[in-house]
Amino acid sequence: MTILQNTDLRILVVDDQDSVRQHLCLELLRMGAEQVIEAASADEALAAFGQHRPDLVLLDIMMPGHNGYWIAERIRDLDDGRWTPIIFLTGMDRDEDLWEGIRAGGDDYLVKPVRSTVLAAKIRAMQRLLTMQRRLVTVTEELYEANRQLNSLIERDALTGLVNRRGFDRVLHEQIRMARREGKPLTLMMCDIDFFKQYNDALGHPEGDICLKTVARLLASICQRPGDVACRVGGEEFGLILPNTPRSGAMMFARALTEVLAGRKLVHPASSVSEFVTVSGGISTCVPDEATTYLGVITRADEALYAAKALGRNHFFSYELQVTAKEHLAQR
Repeated sequence: MTILQNTDLRILVVDDQDSVRQHLCLELLRMGAEQVIEAASADEALAAFGQHRPDLVLLDIMMPGHNGYWIAERIRDLDDGRWTPIIFLTGMDRDEDLWEGIRAGGDDYLVKPVRSTVLAAKIRAMQRLLTMQRRLVTVTEELYEANRQLNSLIERDALTGLVNRRGFDRVLHEQIRMARREGKPLTLMMCDIDFFKQYNDALGHPEGDICLKTVARLLASICQRPGDVACRVGGEEFGLILPNTPRSGAMMFARALTEVLAGRKLVHPASSVSEFVTVSGGISTCVPDEATTYLGVITRADEALYAAKALGRNHFFSYELQVTAKEHLAQR
């Protein structure tokens, strides 16, 4: 007759006496446990726990070699944040034994010889706690996923689908810390669509939105590595956060964007530098140290962007290299 609530229950029985262990195994199977694992020593118990990850452990206190308290402490070390109920088996019914069992990581105890009704009652009580724990884990995982999705929505620009300014700030802070810890270069590129106000004035805001989305897709397309992030910082301004990218690699990104955008031939009727849509960009590359700050990295990239505009726009400029992307291409 099935007595236990869960039909998939796995129970580990640890007792050095064969007769006691076999009796408990038969009783548990009769009650409806799906699997009962046996162990006669501390080594067998820990090996079985690691292999089978039981839902509950019945653990004798008086064992040869390491006793049940020692085994319980090792099981708690193996739990990795999980909670596996441990019920001690003891021939002694003393308060100090109960106290020592709780201290070692146990949850309850049974006095031998174990009566079937008491055994079933104890296990059902532990089952209720296990059920509550599993529900809590499920709810926690669902909340984590919902929170992750919410953060993703909060950090996503509605028009372009790129990471927005909120996400840009968070990612840049994280990448500065990571690059500082790993001693690797970090590149930030700040880009503006040239004469975008005039584009809107000439063609209207709906066409301006289409232009923004097109440039955003181009930026995303050149960010092919997992760590690269394309962002819309605001208006017609975009940012590329490029981890583990040296100065020469930054210029390769700039050239790629310039060439891909030129190939799209997006007509710009109000630009004074080209008949097509162009972008200007500033590049800042460094291996962050303790003096490197979020504001400092952005300021350096913004200053390089202003320099690119001062050079006539349709340029990417890097103070570190003291060249534009076009000049860098010509040198090669």
